[in-house]
Amino acid sequence: MTAAQARTRSAITRRSLLGGAVALAALPRIAHAQKPERIVFGTNWRAQAEHGGFNMGASLFGALNYVGSGVPIVTVAAIFQKDPQILMSHAGQGNDTLAALKGKPIMISAGGQTTFWQFLKQRYGYTDDQIRPYTFQLAPFLTNRKAIQQGYLTSEPFKAEEAGVKPVVMLLADGGYTSYTTTIETRMTVVRDKANLVQRFVDASIKGWYGYLDGDPGPADALIKRDNPEMTDDLLAYSRAAMKRYGIVASGDALVLGIGAMTDARWKDFFDTMVKAKVFTPSLDYRRAYTLAFVNKKIGMQ
Repeated sequence: MTAAQARTRSAITRRSLLGGAVALAALPRIAHAQKPERIVFGTNWRAQAEHGGFNMGASLFGALNYVGSGVPIVTVAAIFQKDPQILMSHAGQGNDTLAALKGKPIMISAGGQTTFWQFLKQRYGYTDDQIRPYTFQLAPFLTNRKAIQQGYLTSEPFKAEEAGVKPVVMLLADGGYTSYTTTIETRMTVVRDKANLVQRFVDASIKGWYGYLDGDPGPADALIKRDNPEMTDDLLAYSRAAMKRYGIVASGDALVLGIGAMTDARWKDFFDTMVKAKVFTPSLDYRRAYTLAFVNKKIGMQ
């Protein structure tokens, strides 16, 4: 990903979280007398395997910032139980755990410095003098065996392997980073006035993800490639396999409550961690960022 692409992705994310028109989804008819309804749903990037269930949102930083800014947006489901954010290094350099990276130079983007880097500082004692610029180019990593950089589970490792380097991948979620991501968010007025519509969209999205991960991904992959020709069959297969192997969608509470699961305890844990990191103030009413009314119903579970 180029720096320009990264900026575009950030812009798309901000726009989509406010309800921008990036993708259209038609909800199924659930009663003979009910008309099908169309929903405008914004995605956070061009089509890719991470959109296999056709729904999108952002991390809990965005959701909590909405509360702090008075923006009337609420999270209604969390498709990714684990954030795919990673750090990656070269094998054989002693840089194979998050704890081992304390005090070592790490390439981190500007966006990463205000989000997951704050977790790493609080949990593992990282310091800002470790930061080196990350421009979303892989060459500096490939040419320096001591290099450590941020990445996305389904992107940078694949590109590194294509270039002949199999990196050590450290998933932040497996190191205590509890942010949900790829959430479904909508306006509070929609939750209040069109709860049935929200429920049907959430249910359809959950079923879509079960179908994509456990069934035939071919139809979804075809739509993804049509929308984003840069996606190859190899990358789609790699991404889907990585999401399954690391439990990005189906792990933790989702194994019991179903895809999209959220809990009060998980939100509180993330909020408390970020308060300790001085990202948010203790007085912020984080409970206004989400509702559990539309999830934890075991929709789509066999």
